[in-house]
Amino acid sequence: MFFNPCQVKRFFDILLSLIAIIISSPFMVITAIAIKAYDGGNVFYKQTRLTTNGKHFEIIKFRSMIQNAEKDGVARLAGDNDSRITPVGKVIRMLRLDELPQLFNILKADMSFVGPRPERPEIAAEYEKDMPEFALRLQVKAGLTGYAQVYGKYNTPPYDKVQMDLMYVAHQSLLTDLKLMLMTFKILFVPSSTEGVGDNQTTARRDANEKE
Repeated sequence: MFFNPCQVKRFFDILLSLIAIIISSPFMVITAIAIKAYDGGNVFYKQTRLTTNGKHFEIIKFRSMIQNAEKDGVARLAGDNDSRITPVGKVIRMLRLDELPQLFNILKADMSFVGPRPERPEIAAEYEKDMPEFALRLQVKAGLTGYAQVYGKYNTPPYDKVQMDLMYVAHQSLLTDLKLMLMTFKILFVPSSTEGVGDNQTTARRDANEKE
């Protein structure tokens, strides 16, 4: 009996996420305590994101911002000097600890270890106005890491990220996934990879300031 690549990838997602959850559990406990001790607010932050074929799911992260950070109802990416980020949040974002709960998203099959990063529906809609090809990213399951995360930054222009994501869609393989996961460890120690967008921007589009 032969298994197709999707089944094999899912097997490794389950296996690796379980191993990663066990290994990272002490760090998750410490992070949760620090967040709760700072302001007594929610430890986790859930947000609607898009995955395969536009399916919605709730991504789970450790909360790095103040409570009700988007009470104005505007979906926006984090800025360079975003006042919404708490002191604890700055540390866990720098160390990427805020991303650890997504291991449970992978275990639940919402995400994979490797694939295009899941975007918010509102922000994806804005990108698709100028880049219809942005929707092509949804041909595969959203991932924790990918070409755009290894070769780009948080504030890399979306057009460049789309090209990287579509490169993965066209050439995905288990060997590619392994290579990208190994390279992800390298960028964990590169602070510039977490740089936010400009303070007046809501998306990573370079023309955002010009249109406001």
